[in-house]
Amino acid sequence: MPRLLLLFAHPALEKSRIHKRLIRELKSIPQVTFHDLYEAYPDFNIDIATEQQLLLSHDIIAFQHPFYWYSAPAIIKQWMDLVLEHGWAYGSEGRMLEGKKALNIISSGGPRHVYAPEGRNRFTYRQFLAPFEQSVRLCKMDYLPPFVVPGTHRMEQQDLETFAALYRQALILLTAGNAPTDPGAELLNDQLTSSGILTH
Repeated sequence: MPRLLLLFAHPALEKSRIHKRLIRELKSIPQVTFHDLYEAYPDFNIDIATEQQLLLSHDIIAFQHPFYWYSAPAIIKQWMDLVLEHGWAYGSEGRMLEGKKALNIISSGGPRHVYAPEGRNRFTYRQFLAPFEQSVRLCKMDYLPPFVVPGTHRMEQQDLETFAALYRQALILLTAGNAPTDPGAELLNDQLTSSGILTH
């Protein structure tokens, strides 16, 4: 069964109602390795060899983070700059990650409708995540549609519970190799719900 490495980055997890609730679901999914980058590297001094070994021992790489300034918290950029080395992850000799899959799992304070051409933010989530997608493709990996928890600033507890269940089921399907992941889909959420596998 595929193993999933969840690279988690939240600089203030103790204040995050959303992500604290989501990661509680991981306890029941043995194929997921939870790796909190801020906890592991509070000084940003990332151990490249350790991180590369983690990548090699997993089949799916998930970047889970809040959507800060249309991107990710700083430690993820630091991680990518150091760990995805030329000649190892990319370049003519860099083929160590070839064939693996990757995706983003994000939360956004604003609701989904503001992430559209006619919305306040002018672009979709998928468009804002283009640097991740291209980085993944440069490393010869397959980029999967992102999983998004939108509208967190005003999210009621019942809606959070629904998204937590959706998150858990999505990870179970990914680690079972059963998720219907059309690479061109806007969000993984949509594809899973439209397939009838999940309900939301």
